[in-house]
Amino acid sequence: MNRVRFGLQARFLIVMGLAFALVVAILLLLLQRQTRMQAEVRTLSGAIIHDLFDRSLRSRGEALATELADSLVNPLYYSDLDQVGALVRNTSRQQVVSYVRVFDREGRLIHDGSVDITGYGQQMQDPLAAQAIGTQKLLMQWSPDVLDVTMPVMMGPEKIGGVRVGMSLGRVRQLESGANETLLERLAEVGKRDLGWLMLLLAGLAVIATVVAIYIQRTLVGPIRWLAQAARQIEAGDYAVERRSSVRNDEVGELIRAFGRMSESIARHDREVRHMAYTDALTGLTNRLAFRENLDHQLLAARNSGRQLALLFADMDDFKRVNDTLGHEAGDEALLQFSARIRVAVEELGGDEALLARFGGDEFVILVQAGDVREVALRLADRLVEDLGKPLMVEGREVFLGTSIGITLFPDDARDATALLKNGDIAMYQAKVAGKNCHRSYNRAMDHAVERRVHMEHELRGAWERGELRLVYQPIYRTSDRQMVGVEVLLRWQHPALGAIPPSVFIEVAEQSGLIEVIGPKVLRAACLDAIQWPMPPGAVPLFVSVNVSPRQLRSGEMADTVARCLRESGLPPSRLHLELTETAVIGDEMLAASLLDKLHRMGVKVWLDDFGTGFSGLSHLRQVPVDGVKIDKSFVADLQRDPDDLALTTAIIAMAHSLGITVVAEGIEHEVQYQLLRDRKCDLGQGYWFSRPVSSMDLVRMLGGMA
Repeated sequence: MNRVRFGLQARFLIVMGLAFALVVAILLLLLQRQTRMQAEVRTLSGAIIHDLFDRSLRSRGEALATELADSLVNPLYYSDLDQVGALVRNTSRQQVVSYVRVFDREGRLIHDGSVDITGYGQQMQDPLAAQAIGTQKLLMQWSPDVLDVTMPVMMGPEKIGGVRVGMSLGRVRQLESGANETLLERLAEVGKRDLGWLMLLLAGLAVIATVVAIYIQRTLVGPIRWLAQAARQIEAGDYAVERRSSVRNDEVGELIRAFGRMSESIARHDREVRHMAYTDALTGLTNRLAFRENLDHQLLAARNSGRQLALLFADMDDFKRVNDTLGHEAGDEALLQFSARIRVAVEELGGDEALLARFGGDEFVILVQAGDVREVALRLADRLVEDLGKPLMVEGREVFLGTSIGITLFPDDARDATALLKNGDIAMYQAKVAGKNCHRSYNRAMDHAVERRVHMEHELRGAWERGELRLVYQPIYRTSDRQMVGVEVLLRWQHPALGAIPPSVFIEVAEQSGLIEVIGPKVLRAACLDAIQWPMPPGAVPLFVSVNVSPRQLRSGEMADTVARCLRESGLPPSRLHLELTETAVIGDEMLAASLLDKLHRMGVKVWLDDFGTGFSGLSHLRQVPVDGVKIDKSFVADLQRDPDDLALTTAIIAMAHSLGITVVAEGIEHEVQYQLLRDRKCDLGQGYWFSRPVSSMDLVRMLGGMA
């Protein structure tokens, strides 16, 4: 036989239904008998009674005045004062009538009901008399004391006089007040009777509520309190909750049993959750959260013991290029190899207590705690720079990344975790500024350097719009006949407060902040607009204009569209535009560079490789990324006459470039002997202070005019 289950929900609904029915009954009685009959009636009855008395007064006054006017026609016409007086006195006996006045057509008093008629024949002068005398129909006028009802006495169409009946407002208000008092007495009697019923119902509700409260306490509140206490215990991290058996066959019993199973499951999974929360999913290293908690703990212990700590902040160089060119899966593979090399170095040199964590992205942090932490940190940084500078094999390709490392010490450099991490980040940034793939130790001067860089970046934003940035042009000559054939565009910044800022300073800031992606297209467009306006001597070849392109512009993928737009807006022939790419930018992503060069060549734009010889490529890379020309870096040209190695290398570059059909340009020619050596070795073009310093567009126009 199946046992009928009478669950908590059913019991609760029945009890609450009864309580609700009682509450509704009490509320209905209260609202119906108390609120509606007392509050609303008291509020509205006065207004209703007042309105009734007011309308009654108007109606009564109108009836008396009309009836009296009809009765006065003949007596007034025949001047029968006795009859007039009798009619007036009869009307004046009414309880609410204050006065009755009969007057002739000119407004003179004929009778007021008195025996001697003291004002007989006199003009009525009271405030309401003027309108009463002039009215041709029923007129009601109010004063603070009376309602004056005037009715003209008509003999056919002719007005022979009028009658005024003054209805006493004071007497009416007395009657109205009496009626209100009677109504309130009746309401009070009803209220007393209803109050008795209300108290009886409230007493019954109190008894029922007590019974329901006891019932709910035993069946619901008690178990829920136990569950809440157990939940707080779990919340505090104590999962050893005492199991509470229950034989109840209702929802609370099921809840207690389910809660017991849940607490066991939470305890079982807590260690797994903590492991996931404090571990980097990709590399398996400690993550930012766990490292920060551990760092706070170690700093507290170090303060108490007087120990030193060293923190190394490492950031992969050019990691974004891997993601952009090879994809994120390749980036993850590079991160795994990178973290494995760091782990090995830390295990070998960092000591047993060293802590390694991945902070996210391509950032890694190492905490050194044992031994001479300064010496250990320096050795570890040297090892990391060496190991991480070696190529990684990612998807069958060699990838060169390297790392920039910042080193900071506790308590020498900072006394809390936030400042320590900030200083490590600053030192790491200075390592990147120093050329990447190196390490730098934090010092106070770095804070000022960062502040200056931030200030310069802020000032550089909008410098073009403010007219602080301007273009100058350095002429490029043929070495064979010293004929000017083109110019290189150079950017200059004249700050109103800081003065002339070297390009080597602000161009780097623009590169690192991304502002170069905004400034670069503006420089290209302005150079094209200037070039199209330069006059050409008769028979001379129009000058080409050479514009430098930053690696960030190259990686953006929009370079070809930007060039096409500038050529279209300026009208400059594509053959007169040369773009200069740095050797390191081309080597960093040969596939992207080759695709861009192909698009530019199809437009008719020429591409030169700038600063050739300073990278690690050599001419072999020119086969994968064909260019129209290479510019020998000025560092080679400077020592041509003194250093046989530089002369030999420059000679080899010229010869091999010519064998590939590539034009060679020499930068930084400052002496005639340098020019002679380059001309003798068939260097095609040259530029430098020996030929001409950079000039403005207007000065260049004057130079061209002198060549005519």
